Amino acid sequence: MPAGCLLCYITDRTAFPGNESERRARLLEKIAEAARAGIDYIQLREKDLPPRELEIFAREALSAIRESRRLTRDRSPLNPALLINSRTEVAVAVGADGVHLRSDDVTPSDVRNIWDQCGGGALAREPVIGVSCHTPEEVSRAEQNGSNFAVFAPVFEKQNAPRHPPTGLAQLREACRAKIPILALGGVTLANARLCLEAGASGIAGIRLFQANNIAEVIRQLGSR
Repeated sequence: MPAGCLLCYITDRTAFPGNESERRARLLEKIAEAARAGIDYIQLREKDLPPRELEIFAREALSAIRESRRLTRDRSPLNPALLINSRTEVAVAVGADGVHLRSDDVTPSDVRNIWDQCGGGALAREPVIGVSCHTPEEVSRAEQNGSNFAVFAPVFEKQNAPRHPPTGLAQLREACRAKIPILALGGVTLANARLCLEAGASGIAGIRLFQANNIAEVIRQLGSR
C-alpha cells in the first residue's frame, strides 16, 4: 500500500459499552490514540449531541489531540485535522480545523462564508472541508463547490445496513476521476483496503476499522506510514 495514503477516523461513541460518561471518556482515549498514531483526519461525528454539548466535547477532543501531539513532539500544523460534523459555528468556536458535510448539506462555499462571519478568519487559516458522497455525480459537485476531499461510501457491504447497498469498486473508480482526494468508506477492512487504492482512492475512512482496533497496528498493516 503506497506511502501517503490518507486516513480518516470517524467517531461513534455510541459503539462503546457503558453509560454516556464512560462512552465519552473512551472516545477521548481513542481520539488521543489516533492522534499519536498519525491519523490525518478525525471526523467528530457525534451528531446526536445538542450544539452546546457538542462544543464542550469538541473542546475536550481538541485538548486530547494537542496533548498527544505535545507528548510525541509533533510540530506539524495539521496532524490530525479535527473536523466537526456539519456544524461550522462549533468548529469556529472551538478552534477546530474544519468541518465534514453531508452530500445534501450546505456547500463548502457556504461554510467558508459562515467561517469568516463567525470569526474563523482570526484562526489565520482556511477551513478543511470534507463531503460525504454516494455517487460519482455527488463527488463532482463537491469538487466544483470547493471541497478539499470527499468520502465515498459505502464501497462494500456494511454489517447491519441492508438498506444501504454497496456502490462497488467500479463506482469508486469513476468517482476517483475527480481532482480532489477520494477516501473510501463502508465495509473497508485490512483485507480489501488495497482494492480501494488500486481503484484510485487516495485513502481510507472508517469507524469500526479504527475504533475497534489498535490504530497504530492498523496503520502499520495498511503500510501507509
